[in-house]
Amino acid sequence: MKKSGKQGRHGPAFVLLQLAKEPSYGLDILNRLKKETPFCLLDTAAVYRSLQQLEEAGAVVSSWDTTDSGPAKKHYELTEKGWSLLNSFKQDMVMRVRNMEYFLTTYEALRKE
Repeated sequence: MKKSGKQGRHGPAFVLLQLAKEPSYGLDILNRLKKETPFCLLDTAAVYRSLQQLEEAGAVVSSWDTTDSGPAKKHYELTEKGWSLLNSFKQDMVMRVRNMEYFLTTYEALRKE
């Protein structure tokens, strides 16, 4: 069975989580995820794809930051809809963690037999 190297449908959840901590731009979000997430499987394309989907869904809003020297950066911020979506992701992850705990506990019990 092949193990996927993708964070799948939870990539946007991790992007939202970073934006809930503080508004930011794509590359900064990716750098923080790589630093803070134990097994970050997202890449630049996945982060920007998630940001685009989240913006289209109204979960984030963006504005162009031209205050720094160099190229303008698209700055993202969470909306109320984004907070609601983040809560939905949290509920989904709680369920998945419980299923994984069941699997691990059952597996360990079977291995001891």
